[in-house]
Amino acid sequence: MANVKLRQAIALEAARLMYERVESEYFTAKRKAAKRLCRGRVKPSDLPSNSEIRDQIPVFARLHEGDQRTRHLREMRLAALHLMRLLKPFRPRLIGSVMTGHVRQGSDIDLHLFSNSAGLITDLLESNGYQFDLQRKQVVKHGAARVFTHIHVFDRFTYELTIYAEDQAHYVFKSSITGKAIERASVAELEEFLRQEYPDLDLEGELAAAAEASDPYPVFRRLLLPLEDVRQSAKHHPEGDVLYHLLQVLELAKEHRDYDVEFLQAALLHDVGKGIDPYDHVTAGLEALEGYITPRTAFFIEHHMHALEHRQGTLGAKMTQVLRASPDFDDLMLLRDLDSAGRIPGALVCTVDEALDFLKATERSNG
Repeated sequence: MANVKLRQAIALEAARLMYERVESEYFTAKRKAAKRLCRGRVKPSDLPSNSEIRDQIPVFARLHEGDQRTRHLREMRLAALHLMRLLKPFRPRLIGSVMTGHVRQGSDIDLHLFSNSAGLITDLLESNGYQFDLQRKQVVKHGAARVFTHIHVFDRFTYELTIYAEDQAHYVFKSSITGKAIERASVAELEEFLRQEYPDLDLEGELAAAAEASDPYPVFRRLLLPLEDVRQSAKHHPEGDVLYHLLQVLELAKEHRDYDVEFLQAALLHDVGKGIDPYDHVTAGLEALEGYITPRTAFFIEHHMHALEHRQGTLGAKMTQVLRASPDFDDLMLLRDLDSAGRIPGALVCTVDEALDFLKATERSNG
C-alpha cells in the first residue's frame, strides 16, 4: 500500500476508534489502527498526524449518521449558545468539537469561562435549575502542577465548563492537536457564525422553541441518582440498591431491544418510584415521570408488577384480559423476565450518565 493511502487508511480507522469511543487518545488510536491494518512494522512517517485523524472524524460520522449528523451538530451549537447567553457575565467561549464540527459519539459541549469565583457560576446554574458536578483536577506538566476547575453540566447535552481567572480572558490558548491557536467563539461571534453557517435558520425562534421543550433526561438523572441509597429486601433483591438493579435491567434490555428507546427507558426507570414512595412505587414513579415519557413507556411501568402476578398465576381475569389485549403484551412480559434476571450481585453495569448517553444516542439514531 502506498504511503499516502496507508496514512489515509490509518487515519480513517483511528477516527473510527475515536468516534466510537473505543479510544480517547490520538496516539493510542493511531497505533492500534496501524496494528490492525498492517502486518509488519509501520514507519513513524506512515502514521498520520493528530490533525489528519481529527479531519477524518467528520468523514466517518457522515458515513455512519448521514444527514442526522448535520442536524445534531446544529442542535448542539444552538444549545451552546443558549447556555452561553445565560453565562454571559463570565465571558464564555465555545471551543472544541462543537465549534469545529468534529463531533463524535458522546461529545461534550466545551466552554471556557472566566471568573475568579467558581461559586458565582454554580450559583447561577443552580438558580436556573441545572444539574452539575464541580471538579478540581491537578495536572502536572513540565514539572509544574496546576489545578483546573471544571463544571460538568447535565442537560439535553453534557457541557464541560473550564474556569479560568478573569485576567486570562484574552490569553491565546493553543490546541494540543494542531499546535495552533484554538478556534473559539464568544456569544456574538457564535451568533454570527450560526447565521452564516445556516442561512435559513430562525435563530431566536429555534432558541425559544428549544427553551419551551421539556428535556426528560435531567429529570431521569435527578430521579435515578438518589436510588443508590435505597436498599431493598435481600431476599428478593440480593444485588443490593435500586439503582444497581435498574442499571442491570437496562444492560439486559440492550441485549434484546437495543433499538427500542421506549422499552429501554422503561427498563431503566420502572422502579424510580421506590425513592419517592416505597409502598406504591408504581404510582409514585408514573406521577414523577408524567409528561416526560410516552404512553407506551408508561404502560410498561404501570403494569410491570401485574406482569409478575401474571407469571405467578395470581393475576385476576379482568387485568389479564387488559394486558393480553395490548399489542405490547409480549414486550411487557420480556421486561418482566429481565426485571427478574437483573438481580445478580457483582454484575457489571454502566454509570447513570453512560446509561442516559446511550438512550439519547439511540433516540437520535431513530430520528
